[in-house]
Amino acid sequence: MKVLVSGSTGLIGSALVPFLMTGGHRVITLVRRSPQGDGEVQWNPGAGAVDKKRLEGLDAVVHLAGEGIAARRWIAAQKTRISQSRVEGTNLLCGALAGLQHPPQVLVCASAIGYYGDRGDEELDETSPPGSGFLAEVCRDWEAACEPARGKGIRTLNLRFGVVLSRDGGALQKMLFPFKLGVGGVVSNGRQFWSWIALDDVIGVIQHVLNHEKIDGPVNVTAPKPATNREFTKTLGKVLRRPTVLPMPAFAARLALGEMANDLLLASTRVLPRRLQETGYEFRFPELEQALRQMLGK
Repeated sequence: MKVLVSGSTGLIGSALVPFLMTGGHRVITLVRRSPQGDGEVQWNPGAGAVDKKRLEGLDAVVHLAGEGIAARRWIAAQKTRISQSRVEGTNLLCGALAGLQHPPQVLVCASAIGYYGDRGDEELDETSPPGSGFLAEVCRDWEAACEPARGKGIRTLNLRFGVVLSRDGGALQKMLFPFKLGVGGVVSNGRQFWSWIALDDVIGVIQHVLNHEKIDGPVNVTAPKPATNREFTKTLGKVLRRPTVLPMPAFAARLALGEMANDLLLASTRVLPRRLQETGYEFRFPELEQALRQMLGK
């Protein structure tokens, strides 16, 4: 296939592009700078500009671009950047795809389990209603921005990513240093659910949905066994052979991270990948300990 990928330098994109190329697909990346060859297409979401002519003839689009959720403290300006980078960028791209003479057959657009908000012990699947809070609002608007592509008849998927685990970036990489020093511990009471997914399975899921023509709409991209924060903490400590006795109280998390702590550390989101299981996706790493040992070489 000829596949356009946005966000190609991020945690997921930097793993996806070489995977697709190794599989024999032609990959075109969406870039903000001047293109360097036929393998790049320029866009500027802030200016509402994209080279539409270069989008003709694509078979698939994987849209991953967006401001990092945890890149900076959530002051008002940063929250605006997070929202606009997702909603405006997706609006621009989907509007351009909908106007093509030969649109792609499938669009895979990133979303997140933040869609569900803080839901305690409730088991959540793709039929569950959205929650409340900043990330839930962003995810609702982000997914709604895909409507022009869906209205054109493009098979459109919204991948609701859980916490993506990789030693090369993301949440796990940030946890490793304090845990290796023996100062890792549970956050708050540790009962909040963290729905996680190994990066290898993220790539596998994208391949699965690209090739499975009967899947569309929202898809939860999480491992089948969500872990509580306490379970995650104890398992990571076990794999690293380090103690996990120093808890972080909720007030300390809020003091350090502000509003971000509520959505990223203290919220409980127990998400199940129903649609992946129903369509026969086989997880490479369904168990947390297995995933961490493989990533960390332990």
